[in-house]
Amino acid sequence: MTAPGTLWLVPAPLDLGAPEAPLQAVLPQAVLDRAAALQHWVVEDAKSARALLKRVGEIVPLAQPLQALQMVELPRPPKGAPRPGSTAIDWRALLAPALQGQDLGLLSEAGLPAVADPGSALVAAAHEAGVPVQPMSGPSSLMLALAASGLNGQSFAFVGYLPQEAEARTARIRELETVSRKQAQTQLAIETPYRNAALLQALLQVLQPSTQLSVSVGLTLAGSTTRSAPVSVWRREPRALPDRLPAVFAWLAR
Repeated sequence: MTAPGTLWLVPAPLDLGAPEAPLQAVLPQAVLDRAAALQHWVVEDAKSARALLKRVGEIVPLAQPLQALQMVELPRPPKGAPRPGSTAIDWRALLAPALQGQDLGLLSEAGLPAVADPGSALVAAAHEAGVPVQPMSGPSSLMLALAASGLNGQSFAFVGYLPQEAEARTARIRELETVSRKQAQTQLAIETPYRNAALLQALLQVLQPSTQLSVSVGLTLAGSTTRSAPVSVWRREPRALPDRLPAVFAWLAR
């Protein structure tokens, strides 16, 4: 019986949709070497994956031409769909190269695969199928923002995207602020860049003046910023956010 290959979780830079950062400044050499060697991929988006691997190939020659790489896009299960093992998506089929003894790469559009990313379902399926999983070091916007915030790094929660509808978003922010206060827990959220300003405005309207709010923009990119201050200071000294750079929002009720 053929021993399974390994599912490699290959990190990507955080410059999607922004001016490109030098890969060697944000990805370890071991990641570049592994990415260049892999011939089978499951990716969040094939276009951005090929663009990244082209950049990798300019530093470390690819084992095969870019056009010859086997690349499958990661399906997104519909809302409410069961986890791996269901009939909704045949996750095991995506693992076919690994089950046949070939190494397989998992690549997100930005950051670490399976963290704030649909790839976690494939990783779960790999464990169920007996496929070894190897994560690799690379940038995570959530961890970088938390580290730069000065907020509680001992207890924190990533809450993903907040509702877009104003009333539901207000209720969610109040709920999360209550949790933060009771548990002394930092709350982390993200938003589509063109909605950065709308989310910041909602947070400033709803959060209590004493709540500490931190916003990190364009992490690992040239000119990246993190501002961490009480909501009262943000209101008194407003600051505009760019609408094309990713941002991470963190708050801690005091």
